[in-house]
Amino acid sequence: MTQTGTSETEASETGASDTDASAADVAVGVGVCTPRGFSAGTAAAGIRGDGDMTRADIAVVLSDRPCAGAGVFTRNLVKAAPVVISQLTLRRGTPIHAVVANAGNANACTGAQGLRDALRMCALTAGALGRDPVEVLVCSTGVIGRPLPMERVADGLRAAARSQSREAGELAARAIMTTDTVPKMANATFTVDGVEQRVGGMAKGAGMIHPDMATLLALVTTDADVAAPDLQALLTEVAESSFNSITVDGDTSTNDTLFALANGAAGGPALVPGGAGFAALRDAFLGVCESLAEQVVADAEGATKHFRVTVAGGRDDAEARLAARTVAVSPLVKTAVHGADPNWGRIVAALGRSGAHFSLDRVRVTFAGTTVFEHGAPLDTDLSPVVAALREPRSEIDIDLGAGDGRGHAWGCDLTAGYVRINAEYTT
Repeated sequence: MTQTGTSETEASETGASDTDASAADVAVGVGVCTPRGFSAGTAAAGIRGDGDMTRADIAVVLSDRPCAGAGVFTRNLVKAAPVVISQLTLRRGTPIHAVVANAGNANACTGAQGLRDALRMCALTAGALGRDPVEVLVCSTGVIGRPLPMERVADGLRAAARSQSREAGELAARAIMTTDTVPKMANATFTVDGVEQRVGGMAKGAGMIHPDMATLLALVTTDADVAAPDLQALLTEVAESSFNSITVDGDTSTNDTLFALANGAAGGPALVPGGAGFAALRDAFLGVCESLAEQVVADAEGATKHFRVTVAGGRDDAEARLAARTVAVSPLVKTAVHGADPNWGRIVAALGRSGAHFSLDRVRVTFAGTTVFEHGAPLDTDLSPVVAALREPRSEIDIDLGAGDGRGHAWGCDLTAGYVRINAEYTT
C-alpha cells in the first residue's frame, strides 16, 4: 500500500500522559455506525449485472459533522479510478463528510470515462446529501475492465443517501461484499478524561489478498478528535500490522482502499501523539483493524481454515515480517494446512527463500503447538497433536529465527479446490 497525506510520524508514547486513558475494549460489532455522528444507507442498483435487484451493492456512510480524513491505498501501478480520485481528494486536505462505495464493478482499467464516473459518484452523493463533491471519498470493488452502469448507479446513490440510519452498519458491510460470505465488522471503545471514545470499522475482501493490501475495501470511523496528519500517520502504522499482514493468494489488486474518518463527536479532548489518550486510540484502531483483517482471511475464497504465523528472532522487524509473510503465502504450506498434513519441512523451506537472514542451526519451528524443528534438525516427537490441531478452523505457526530481536506476523488461509472454482468462473 501507499498513502496520501503527510509522512508517518511516531504514533505511540510512554510515561504518565495516558494515565487518564483506559485501554481499548475491542469486539466484533455493528461497525462504522458505532461512533457518534455516523450513519449509513444502502441500495440495490443491479451493478453486478446478474439480474439480482434485491442484493444491495451501494453503501453511503455519512458523518453529521466534518471529519478529518486519511487513506491507505494499493501500491499496484494499475490503480482504479476511485483510488486516483480519493487520493487527490485527501491531498486537498478538505474536511470529509461521506464515503460512497459500490460492489460488483471495480471501475478499473476503464480509461478517462472511469475517472469521470468516479467523480460523478462523488457529485451525485454530495448532491443527494447537500454537501460539496470534494467532501466525498469514493471506492469500488468487483470485476475489472467494465464501465459502470451509471444510470443505475445514480438511482442507487440517491436511494442510499435517502435511507441513512444509525442502525445500518451491518447493511453497509453487506452491501460492499463480492465473493465474501459474511459481513466483516468490528468496534472498540476507550475512555479519555472520563469521556468514552468509540472506533468502528467494516471491511470486505476474500480473494486477491496479499500485503499491500489486495482487493480489499475498509473504512474505520471514530468520534475522537484527531487532526488529519496524525490520523494519516496512525492509519499507515496500523495498516502495516493488520491489512498488510494477511495473504490469501499472493495477488494484489487495483482497488484496495482503507479509509479513516474522525469527526470529534465524542466531545473529548483533542488526541495528539504524546498526549493523553493517543496510545489508547492507537490500540483501538489496531484492535479493530486486526479483527477485520483476520475476518477477511478467515472468509477467504474457498477457505476452510486460517492460520497465524508469528516470527521472533529476526535481524529486524522488517525481516521477521518478510519471513512470516513468505510462510503464510506458500502454496505448499497452505495445502498442508488444508490437508492437516504436519509437513513442517515446507515451513523451513519457505523461510529459506524468504530473504530473511538467519542460521539454520538457530531456528526453532513450532507447528500448531508442537515444536518440530530445532538446532538444524527435526525433533523426535509425536506429530499426531499437530494433525489434530490442523483439523481445527484456526491454527498457529511459531518461528524463532535466532538472528536478533525482530518480530513480525502474518495471517494466511488454506488453499482449496473451492478457490480455484470461484476464480475460474469469476466473470462467467
